[in-house]
Amino acid sequence: MSHRICSVVSFEIVGPYRLRVEFDDGTSRTIDFLPVLRGEIFSPLRDRIVFEQVRLDSAFHTLVWPNGADFDPATLYEWPEDTAQLEQVARQWESGTVGRR
Repeated sequence: MSHRICSVVSFEIVGPYRLRVEFDDGTSRTIDFLPVLRGEIFSPLRDRIVFEQVRLDSAFHTLVWPNGADFDPATLYEWPEDTAQLEQVARQWESGTVGRR
């Protein structure tokens, strides 16, 4: 995954676990978060009430949730290209194997 410098400027809930995210360069992405809501930090977001408490952090220009979950804005921007890799990492979060060799 590459990491460009970008900022989230707005978002809209467009469905269950789906957000339309707008970036500072005018790009828009509709992201289905459900496949990556695994592991200690992200699995609480499977509760739709918690997921829909998402907000835009004005300091870091990204999406954040009350439990401390967030995504780097570059990860959100690159989501369409990196979906398979993100889902694989989420499965590792769930199994507790991230960082093990």
